[in-house]
This record gives sequence, C-alpha cells and structure tokens, in this order.
Amino acid sequence: MLSRKVEDYLEAILNIAERRGHTRTKDIALALGIKPPSVVEMLKRLNDMGLVEYRKYEGVKLTPKGRDVARVVKDRHETIRTFLEIINVPKKIANKDACIIEHEVEPETIGQLKSLVQFVQSAPDYPQWLEHFEIFCETGVHPCEAKKREAKEHRIFR
Repeated sequence: MLSRKVEDYLEAILNIAERRGHTRTKDIALALGIKPPSVVEMLKRLNDMGLVEYRKYEGVKLTPKGRDVARVVKDRHETIRTFLEIINVPKKIANKDACIIEHEVEPETIGQLKSLVQFVQSAPDYPQWLEHFEIFCETGVHPCEAKKREAKEHRIFR
C-alpha cells in the first residue's frame, strides 16, 4: 500500500501532464503547495520505486505502473468530489474534502459511490429524491412529512 503522500504526487503529476503535456518539478511544487527541493527528493524516491522516470532538468514522466496508480487515485478523487457536489457541498470544499477522503475509503465503498454518482448523473429527469433532499437541507423537514402535516391540519380544520 502506498502512502497518501505518494498518491498525491502521482495524481498531481498525472493532472499536470494531462493539462500541459509535460511535468516539471516547479509545476508539482506549485500544485501541492510545497518547495521544489522537497519535490526533487520525492521524485527520486518515486523513481526508485519504479513509479516515475525522473531526470534532473528534464522533468518527470509516469511509468505505466505509476500511471495506473495515478488513474485509480484520480478516479477516487473525482468520484468523491462529484458525490459531494451532488449533495450540495460547495465545489471548493468538495474538492478539498475529496483530497482527504480519497486515501481512506475502501475500494468497495468507492465502487458503490461511483455507482450512485453514475445513477444520479444518468437519470433522465432530475431525481425527485434529490429535489426532496435540497428542500430538506433548506428547511430541515422532509417534503413528504410537510405534506402529511399539511393534510392532517387540513382535516382538523374542516
């Protein structure tokens, strides 16, 4: 099992490479909010682990093994972030929390979250339960309960 730090580096390298076509130490430092010498140290370790090809002054490239790990981490991150956004967590917070959660969740849980996200996203119409959830978040009362109360009050006053 790889450490959270290793996973963060691999995910950052993948994201930068997909965006820019290449990855430099400076880009990784900026993405992770750390100093370039710390990045160089970790890149050497990742190189020794066979996860990246690092050459001083040339940048870094994921190996096939490193790319596979990075894609799994990125997929977990995107699944969790999307789920959090579905339940109305603001985008910035959802992204930050996904970074934390992605390292701690079991694969089975990610699988179920991914299924739920795909289910919600593929629904032909806006799911009614999601609309009910939004109302519940605003009012603290489930819309069905509100309707029951309303009907009960209507019977009492008739």
